[in-house]
Amino acid sequence: MGELRLNRRRRLPVLDLGPSPGFGHNGGPPLDHIPEWGVGGFKTYFEWRAASEAAFAKVPYETAIRRARKAEALGLTYREYALELLERGRYLQAEDTERIAAIIARRHQPR
Repeated sequence: MGELRLNRRRRLPVLDLGPSPGFGHNGGPPLDHIPEWGVGGFKTYFEWRAASEAAFAKVPYETAIRRARKAEALGLTYREYALELLERGRYLQAEDTERIAAIIARRHQPR
């Protein structure tokens, strides 16, 4: 067998990983981390998310196209238009300028 030669001229790169965590730290998220579902219970968050996805998944193709065109004509996104229909139970018309303005203003608010 050949002998093992080490290349002592080549230096390995030094990785800067920042300050090392203290003794006993497992490297997990910080204690002030707020998860996607907010503070408190998470069961209702996942139930709401599943129901929301189901409401948008069961729309026939032709209905989705019609709603998307109406939403575009009103200056809304498809999701905003469909949510208004699901929440209020009525279709938005061009005369509903106050409600449309409120929906558009809500886009720019932090959640």
